[in-house]
Amino acid sequence: MQMGFHYYATYCAAYLSGYSHEECLRIAYSAALVDFCTEDFLEGLSAPTRAATTQFQLEMADMKTDRKGTVKITEIWSSFHFLPGNLYAEVGRGGKKYQDKYRLICDVNSDLLVKTVELARGESLEAVGIAMHILADTWAHRYFAGTPSLVINNTNYSFYERVPEGDGYIDRQVVFRHNPSGKDDLEKSVYINTIFYTSESSIMNLGHGRAGHLPDYGFAVYRYLPAWGDYEEILKNNPEDFYHAFCQMVYALKNLKEPGQTFEKNVYDTESVGPYEERVREIITTRSLTAEEGWKVLGEELSGETIPDFSQSAWSDKYVMTGEKESTELARFIRAAIRQKDMVSEEITKSGNRILMKSRWGRGKNA
Repeated sequence: MQMGFHYYATYCAAYLSGYSHEECLRIAYSAALVDFCTEDFLEGLSAPTRAATTQFQLEMADMKTDRKGTVKITEIWSSFHFLPGNLYAEVGRGGKKYQDKYRLICDVNSDLLVKTVELARGESLEAVGIAMHILADTWAHRYFAGTPSLVINNTNYSFYERVPEGDGYIDRQVVFRHNPSGKDDLEKSVYINTIFYTSESSIMNLGHGRAGHLPDYGFAVYRYLPAWGDYEEILKNNPEDFYHAFCQMVYALKNLKEPGQTFEKNVYDTESVGPYEERVREIITTRSLTAEEGWKVLGEELSGETIPDFSQSAWSDKYVMTGEKESTELARFIRAAIRQKDMVSEEITKSGNRILMKSRWGRGKNA
């Protein structure tokens, strides 16, 4: 998902769910911080690095994909960005290593999503925000896995984007280029991706890196042949998926707010979103690199309040300067992130998946 969705759309969903402006800001900020809370960020605050929820390119450039490195990478990306859709999927082919990776493919409405939302029940608003980030990402990142794997995550020339033309649409072949300093060209369907490496476990084959940011764009409708899919083409309709994500967030947020409830799969609060459906769909389908402005305007219209721009350091000063760190928003975010990572890691290991087997080393005091 783009930043505009994780921050401003989450704010909108929270407000439609009955939260106050201040509560919406805490939920939205927490949801957005998931994309910025790296080990380097936490180390700079003398905070536990076990709470890292993402990794930046510079950090990952030095990452080894040996067994220990793969554990760290998979714990972060499968826990917060590519929640596995079915840890017990019947694969029917390949060896155990292939099956383990296949079972980490992200999908929506999973048992792990239920556990993720329920883990936030009765906890802090920061925990709720983290759960909303994960929920939203299941819709954008479905069909990719949060572990390095060429056979699972690679793309090839058979990749087409459906783009508006005249009164209809055309299927235009996507061009992927590796240019870290470049920008996506939406008008020509040219997208920046990770460089091709034939190594199965190269860090370049993590998540949707080989498809660049295309899966994160709400307007994107594309079809491609995943290496794991028996040469069956997948059509990914982000406008519909992102609308479902928004309606599911509203349902989840209301569900968490009301006592005695249990989060259920495949439930969407289209009734609450209904009066704004046309507006929401227009924002989602706008071809834009950020999609922030539309969501921001809608959020401010809903609440009548100003939504401040997101700043990674907004919670940091208070955390560093106060003598009561445990009462700060960032401390609550850290506790919730660790609980989420531990829960997902335990579920993956409990399923018999060997990717996170790590009995030969300890985590260390800050790991």
